Amino acid sequence: MSVALKEIYEKEIVPFFIKELGYKNKMAVPKVNKVILNMGVGEGSRNQAVIDKHLQELTNIAGQKAVVTKAKKSVSNFKIRQGMPVGIKVTLRGERMYNFLYKFFNIAMPKIRDFRGINPNSFDGRGNFSMGVSEQSIFPEITGEISRVQGMDIIIVTTAKTDREARYLLEKLGMPFSKNY
Repeated sequence: MSVALKEIYEKEIVPFFIKELGYKNKMAVPKVNKVILNMGVGEGSRNQAVIDKHLQELTNIAGQKAVVTKAKKSVSNFKIRQGMPVGIKVTLRGERMYNFLYKFFNIAMPKIRDFRGINPNSFDGRGNFSMGVSEQSIFPEITGEISRVQGMDIIIVTTAKTDREARYLLEKLGMPFSKNY
């Protein structure tokens, strides 16, 4: 699967950037650097079973072992003490990153209820894209009954200098941006 996305990058995207946007060197063409998946599990600070369940789900989705993130500070309003588990994250690079992006764009996104495309204004100004997914059940690795619906954040980090270049890159890779924004 990842071979298809990497091939698209090398055979279509690199020549497009060199021809249309005036890049002189193929090494200067923007590329996807890493993908970060993050789940904030607030209830997990009081229930280790919830953390373990979502840790296994995120590991299955990513194809790589996820790690538990712990609170850096105590926050009394949220009943959080320093060192308590508050979330789960995984950083994907290389082949696993391309596998995940292919699966996300072509299998998971069409399963999103009332999906009309992704907001193209979710770039940070430096070519990185972030979005949220409201439930983990859109991924094919999550089978059976879900005891607790949990959302996640997906951050795509690129080497693009501008949001426009990053949008071209992600569009060519297959990200379905909405035309309504």
